[in-house]
Amino acid sequence: MSQVSPVPASAAGVAVPSIPVLRLLPWLLFAGLLSLLVIFFVSADQGAVSIPAGTAIHEWVHDGRHLLAFPCH
Repeated sequence: MSQVSPVPASAAGVAVPSIPVLRLLPWLLFAGLLSLLVIFFVSADQGAVSIPAGTAIHEWVHDGRHLLAFPCH
């Protein structure tokens, strides 16, 4: 019986670069804050604490809110 190598012969010489965590940290924080902002606008914003006054953001994300099963009525 022949053994099958888990790494293809063509990929054996490919070096995977390592990325230091300190270089990724600002991007991870930015993505996390952006995600929290999106979740706030989709799930919790009813116009009471919006930066723009009124219910404009609520109306813009209304269908997405129902699609994601967030109650709004």
